Amino acid sequence: MLQSHGTMGKVPTNTKDYFLTQESFGLSFNSTYQCYQTDPIPVDLEKYYESEAYISHTDGKKGLFESLYQLAKNFTLANKRQLVRQLFSGKTDLKVLDIGCGTGDFLKALPSTYSKFGIEPNDSARILASQKNITCKPSDLDIEDQFDLISMWHVLEHVPDLEKQFKTFDRLLKKDGKIIIAVPNHESFDATYYGKFWAAYDVPRHVWHFSKTSIKTISDLHGYSIEKISPMWLDSIYVSMLSEKYKKSNLGFVKGIFVGFLSNILALRKKDTSSLIYILKKDK
Repeated sequence: MLQSHGTMGKVPTNTKDYFLTQESFGLSFNSTYQCYQTDPIPVDLEKYYESEAYISHTDGKKGLFESLYQLAKNFTLANKRQLVRQLFSGKTDLKVLDIGCGTGDFLKALPSTYSKFGIEPNDSARILASQKNITCKPSDLDIEDQFDLISMWHVLEHVPDLEKQFKTFDRLLKKDGKIIIAVPNHESFDATYYGKFWAAYDVPRHVWHFSKTSIKTISDLHGYSIEKISPMWLDSIYVSMLSEKYKKSNLGFVKGIFVGFLSNILALRKKDTSSLIYILKKDK
């Protein structure tokens, strides 16, 4: 199932955990899912999240990158809220489950008329979410309800067992429900430009490395279809700045902004931005 790939798809054969440990990991092609996979996947994967600097588990604004992340997050929340409203036009009583909800900001941004639930395995992030009056569980094992919407904002790439995850969708999604999945796109210009330094590889925390083709393949395999694909324009700028930091380049902040904007300009036709949002629905 896993294959080494050389220069196939312009994806590097290996990269490092530039964020935390500096360990090297391979990137192998998974022919079943038509995507790339971190190889090997550590058996102690949890330890690679054990850092106060892991941004999605905090509301911190220490330093440039945390401040920029929180600024971008707040800007995109309005777009996410609008997307949900468009998907469920006229409905005011939605039941929403956000898997990997972090500190709960997406759920908090949704209308108060919605029934909102989150899943977050990280203890400190879950505590922050609960302080925002978000009902948040450490796993889906205790959840028996079914939902109009299940969202995974930059979470699916972290999930080691995709088969299990789609079985969870089958169990928790209403027949006419929808799934929002946002993941990095290794076919974006910034991914190709930065190669092994591309921050969105983020090995080994990112187990999977997706493209439009792989998300369609995985969805088809599990009885889902893609209803819509939308770009995430801000991600390319943030990821490019972080990639410049990993390269230890001079004037990395300025270079990152330039490459991020260039990536977006080149993505205007095909919408192959640094990250993409996929709307999935169950096949009938």
